[in-house]
Amino acid sequence: MSYTALYRKWRPSDFDGIKGQDAIVTTLRNQIEANRIGHAYLFCGTRGTGKTSAAKVFAKAVNCEHPDHGNPCGVCDSCRSIADGTSLNVIEMDAASNNGVDDARQIKESVVYSPTDGKYKVYIIDEAHQITKDAFNALLKTLEEPPEYVIFILATTEPHKIPVTILSRCQRYDFKRIATDTLAERIKEVADSEGIDIEDRAVSYIAAKAEGGMRDALSLLDQCSSFLLGKQITYERALEVLGAVDTSVFSEFLRALSARSVTDSINVIDRILAQGRDITTFVNDFIWHMRNVLLAQSAEDISDVIDISADNMKLLVQEARAITDEMLIRYIRVFSELSNDLRFAVQKRVLVEIAIIRICRPQMEKDQDSLNDRLKVIEDLIESGNLSKDTYKEKARTVVKEETDSQKAAKDEAIRSAHNLPKATVEELRKISASWGDIYRSMPEMYMACLRKATPSVRPDDGKLVIQFEDDTVMCLCDDEVFKESLDKAFADVIGKSAEYELTSLTGNNADGVYYPPTSIFGMDVTVDDSEFD
Repeated sequence: MSYTALYRKWRPSDFDGIKGQDAIVTTLRNQIEANRIGHAYLFCGTRGTGKTSAAKVFAKAVNCEHPDHGNPCGVCDSCRSIADGTSLNVIEMDAASNNGVDDARQIKESVVYSPTDGKYKVYIIDEAHQITKDAFNALLKTLEEPPEYVIFILATTEPHKIPVTILSRCQRYDFKRIATDTLAERIKEVADSEGIDIEDRAVSYIAAKAEGGMRDALSLLDQCSSFLLGKQITYERALEVLGAVDTSVFSEFLRALSARSVTDSINVIDRILAQGRDITTFVNDFIWHMRNVLLAQSAEDISDVIDISADNMKLLVQEARAITDEMLIRYIRVFSELSNDLRFAVQKRVLVEIAIIRICRPQMEKDQDSLNDRLKVIEDLIESGNLSKDTYKEKARTVVKEETDSQKAAKDEAIRSAHNLPKATVEELRKISASWGDIYRSMPEMYMACLRKATPSVRPDDGKLVIQFEDDTVMCLCDDEVFKESLDKAFADVIGKSAEYELTSLTGNNADGVYYPPTSIFGMDVTVDDSEFD
């Protein structure tokens, strides 16, 4: 006899075997005992939570010759034939391949025939949300007023796609995700019955990995037991089989990101890939780890929410104290976008590395979270009393971006080209306002927004171009070498000339790289000795 997967072998045969759905099971059993059986049911919920199993048990129970408190006996002819799949009273349909009007017409024609044996004819339609609108309309009258011996059970993972006209004719039951403790108990029960040696820590990990689905939990146990045939399933071996990593790696990775170290962060990715771990699994598990850190930071007592040991909880609290909630929320947002992109990506590692650079260099982005991240660096420098621009750059860019030879050559060529161009005359500089839009639009996005509201003008006494910003903050954010190189290239591309320019703000301050951040935004007078930065 061929091998039967554990989730099929251990599919519940009665209501007692359906775990984690006590309210639904109690309601269905009471209906059977009181003979108050409905004509149409809608079972909703995520994958592996027991929808189809409950439908089959219900079909057995309503046709059972000797029910026991609403439970099928499992030994009568009707129960055995339904369990074997040979009963003519239970018709299972997959709506993914039987979703048209012709299929609905076949159902309408078949319901007129009474059951050959037993009391009810039960139609179980799986993935019901894939039935077309026209097919649903064709079934509408039959579903509303079927013969007294017909029961419809629709199962779906996406109830929002079911027309409201169908929803209103069904009793709806929402199957919730099964608790991790319940999954762990079932995994242990199945493992003991199958003679599988598994340690408790591995059981807890598999239960958590299943994300509330019993089918997923038993499939993961099946996968681990097949790989480690005859050996004990330890936590480390389970990680190896499932392509996951130990939770300590998440802590190391989060510390590297919060320190804005691109090198250390990518080294972690290198290490897990070298170990054969799945990068998508790592990203999803890391998001969950950051969620736990955020909860540890935001709530006083989360022991009931996060299922980890006391020692790991202490480490989690320590991590929470070392990072702000704003940074965590930004990291979660970036990695959530990454998780979605990885589903369809070919070069997954490249996307992960781009996400790392985005997080470690918030100055590359202009969204609110990135600005908050940059302001956090500035606040730290203010508290330390070290307000120089050099220290800001060192803090914001812990690791200087390494350029490839081709990138460096291209940049050097662009700079040389800009420097070799003739200088723009005063008359040409006065006309630069007309092409200012083309100039700032050719800049990187991080500077485009800053220059959009800046005003170019020519100073009469020396004929130098003056770029005036609305405030010191924006001006100083642009006062770096990357900005100057980009602006030189923009002048070269748009007007074909090089231009000498100076950055100022409406407050009258010049960008000379001494104060970082500008003192005007704090409403205070700070005097710094330039010799401190020599």
